[in-house]
Amino acid sequence: QVQLVESGGGLVQTGGSLRLSCAASGGTRSTNGMAWFRQAPGKEREFVAAMWSGGSLYYADFVRGRFTISRDDVKNTVALEMNSLKPEDTAVYYCGASRHYSVLFYNSASRYDYWGQGTQVTVSS
Repeated sequence: QVQLVESGGGLVQTGGSLRLSCAASGGTRSTNGMAWFRQAPGKEREFVAAMWSGGSLYYADFVRGRFTISRDDVKNTVALEMNSLKPEDTAVYYCGASRHYSVLFYNSASRYDYWGQGTQVTVSS
């Protein structure tokens, strides 16, 4: 069983930066993909960024060029560096881990087998 714990959220002004971290433990060798999703109040959970085994990176159009996903296999962590933050980036950010080898449907929450508890990101205008 894989456990995921997110950290690094907080309150930041428009244009600011935050770095989220997801610490993974347990059966991490069984995971092939790691991703960040976010969920704003009253909205569905939406894909933000993913990294798959082999190094493939995927980003949602609305964060491309602003957010960067990275992975540290030694520390078993996945980070999301967020720059040029906007008020519409306000949401709870979740880390997900997938056991699927294929990258198909990487942007679908149903593709992920494990989730963290989430960390709140609030961007003030």
